[in-house]
Amino acid sequence: MSKKVVEVKTLKVGKYVILGGEASKITSISTSSPGKHGSAKARVEAVGIFDNQKRSIVKPVDTKIDIPIIDKRTGQVLALMGSDVQLMDLETYETFETPIPDELRDQLIEGVEVEYIMAMGNKKLMRTKG
Repeated sequence: MSKKVVEVKTLKVGKYVILGGEASKITSISTSSPGKHGSAKARVEAVGIFDNQKRSIVKPVDTKIDIPIIDKRTGQVLALMGSDVQLMDLETYETFETPIPDELRDQLIEGVEVEYIMAMGNKKLMRTKG
């Protein structure tokens, strides 16, 4: 599981964070400073990359939080198999299967190059190239 640790105050909208054991993309961050001796708190709302679940946490801004290391790669479609697609990584030549996202279902044909991401042992098809 590739991840690193940062402080909550360094997070930005559009970046990634691990919430509930899942890699998630941050949709909003709001901070509040409660009073004279209280520490500032941040509310982070995010959507899971692989499961599209909404998650949120409230933590002091100086606490540590895990962020996933996202690996963006290029692959080639080898075969379409119902709701899954078989891809070959163009750097390592490994082959694997991954589900086809609904928005890419009509764009995929055998031989086309695609971009996909890897995070925490999961893979997801992002877009077609070209």
